[in-house]
Amino acid sequence: MRQVNRRDIPAPKALTEDGRPGRNELERVRAHRADPATRDKSFSFKAYKHDEVKAALEHLFHGKCAYCETFYSAQAPVDVEHYRPKGAVADDPEHPGYWWIAMDWDNLLPSCIDCNRRRKQQAPDPSASLAELVAGAMTDAKSGKKDVFPVGGTRAARDTDALEREEAFLLDPCRDDPMEHIAFHLDPGDLWPLALPKRAPGAAPAVAALGDGAAIADHAAALDLSQRGAVSIQVYGLNRLGLVQDRARVLKHLEFLRGLIFEIDAMAADLESHADPAVRRVGRTLSALSDRIVEELREMSDPAAPYSAMVRQWCDRFLEDLSA
Repeated sequence: MRQVNRRDIPAPKALTEDGRPGRNELERVRAHRADPATRDKSFSFKAYKHDEVKAALEHLFHGKCAYCETFYSAQAPVDVEHYRPKGAVADDPEHPGYWWIAMDWDNLLPSCIDCNRRRKQQAPDPSASLAELVAGAMTDAKSGKKDVFPVGGTRAARDTDALEREEAFLLDPCRDDPMEHIAFHLDPGDLWPLALPKRAPGAAPAVAALGDGAAIADHAAALDLSQRGAVSIQVYGLNRLGLVQDRARVLKHLEFLRGLIFEIDAMAADLESHADPAVRRVGRTLSALSDRIVEELREMSDPAAPYSAMVRQWCDRFLEDLSA
């Protein structure tokens, strides 16, 4: 997950203009909620699925899931996801859902099926050590957001309540910088890039608090980990087996390019000091090739690339090593 500026593109007119689906639907749902005869009945929301909304989210997130950065178009149509759930809240059975922002552009995100739909997935065993986890200690665990929306403050129940007072535990990539809360376990010795909740800013991540359960936020806080990072990792399923395997393939490619760069640089240095001008030219050509590979690494961390947050973390460390 990486930070995205929602203001990079205008909100879809289908949601914001008078007489269009978004405004019309808000009026209808207000009337629905105000009428005692219909208040407790379900309401069919449709405006958020408008083609203009899907196109805008596709453009804003480069065709990737807002949470796991997987290209969803290769496997299934996008799920237009509500950051705050529209019709129910799993954590509060009496809550009607955040119906008043069901058609609000700021509440909509693109999601892959696995991040959005709650179901059992193979994920890290929360009782395992880091060594056991990177060796493949997995268990069946329920993940996927659906209607889950845990808060640490006062939950908004009406359209007049302040959303800011909720102190939401789930990260929103358009409001938060996920890299302040989540880091990846990047070890060239095991190539098992788990998403981990961060400690204090700048500190190393830790493996604790990866498990399920209502106490996960308290568990993370007790260990001085990011509560929001820990909860988001579990709810969005950022360590489900297939996703970690996909990230591992990218990480393996990064490590291959890293080794290639150091080998080429070593050969280039030897050749560029040779007495023969022709040999020195070969050395310079190799140096240029190494620079091109470094540029390829930078492109892999571009916002449009898959798993760019993980790649950016890897590149930051690699470039430090390269300049050392």
